[in-house]
Amino acid sequence: MTPDHGHGHRPEVLRYTAFSADPEGGNPAGVVLDASGLDEERMLAVAAELGYSETAFLTERTGEGAYTIRYFSPKAEVPFCGHATVATAIALAERDGPGALEFATAAGQVPVTVVREGGELRATLTSVVPHVTEIGAADLTEALAALDWPAADLDPSLPPRIAYAGARHLVLAVATRERLANLAYDFARLEALMRRLDLTTLQLVWREAPEVFHVRDPFPVGGVVEDPATGAAAAAFGAYVRELGLVPESAVLTLHQGADMGRPGTLTVELRAGDDRVRVSGTGTRIG
Repeated sequence: MTPDHGHGHRPEVLRYTAFSADPEGGNPAGVVLDASGLDEERMLAVAAELGYSETAFLTERTGEGAYTIRYFSPKAEVPFCGHATVATAIALAERDGPGALEFATAAGQVPVTVVREGGELRATLTSVVPHVTEIGAADLTEALAALDWPAADLDPSLPPRIAYAGARHLVLAVATRERLANLAYDFARLEALMRRLDLTTLQLVWREAPEVFHVRDPFPVGGVVEDPATGAAAAAFGAYVRELGLVPESAVLTLHQGADMGRPGTLTVELRAGDDRVRVSGTGTRIG
């Protein structure tokens, strides 16, 4: 290894979308299957140059199907990213065949399984142990002000909470699809609040049916206005609905995300009785 290896060579950056089998849908991620020679500065530069909401870097292979993984937005490293995990798992499955993987993330161990269903690969990640906490009244007021959303538009049956399943997300549910569709927020104001509360995204939600939800995720701290399909937030949301008793102990939720951005994707969230961890699955495909 040459002394300037961390800066010198150009890594191969694959481009995959997650939570859609259509390259035009879901959430695109960069995937670097061999980032062993890259330092943090170089990884951040690669993520910024690519410009996707996240790029995943496999920095070390630790065993059969086992890797250390790091995630960078164009602005910063994040502890965990669901869609880039799905993208990386599908890239590995295309190279090595479907099966079981184990990713060591900054948030903890994340097992992923990849199966082939018909012509499509589907990845299922298992979150770290999640938790759900209250949000202070003043912080909630500030979040709504940054979104320019009246408190009266919230859905009282899904109260605001901060949920974590590898990263922290503020869950805000609205009573109508129209309110969810109307998103034009104050980027700097929301970013400042999110930095103070250590939030990765907002998980904005409308409940269409008992186990069907439409979601949107502002992501100003990542340097992008909106994330098209957010696996970490989906996992956190699964923990949220279970904590509040909004669904049965064993449930499969369907989350539709990205339609308002013209990049529709589908995230499947599975809750199992007696198991704290949340499973999030989706398809994925390489982008040309």
